[in-house]
Amino acid sequence: MNKHELHGGARYLGGKVEKAAGDVADKRDWQADGVLNQVAGAAENLLGRAQSVASDVADMTPGLIDGARERLGDAADRASAVARHGTAVAETTVRENRVISVAIVAALGGVALGWLLFARRH
Repeated sequence: MNKHELHGGARYLGGKVEKAAGDVADKRDWQADGVLNQVAGAAENLLGRAQSVASDVADMTPGLIDGARERLGDAADRASAVARHGTAVAETTVRENRVISVAIVAALGGVALGWLLFARRH
């Protein structure tokens, strides 16, 4: 709670008392002053509350920024790990496919050679 909240609340309460006294004494100027002080006190109290909220937000902002920065770093680390894993899988697949491709070519070559040898005999 800041000074505007306190001062505004006190002025509002004083205005309530002043208006009540004006009602009892049937003094219109006291009533008017009481209402004026109530409105002014409520406005000052509201200003103080707004300042408190703004201060709280300003205090939380560095923590929020640090938290967001940490989460972004974690996400970047995970993305990097996934990319490394994907690269390793791709390299393994290419290596395995080369072996399979060479095996298929060798088998087809053997079949073609056998067919040529078989075709020459007959």
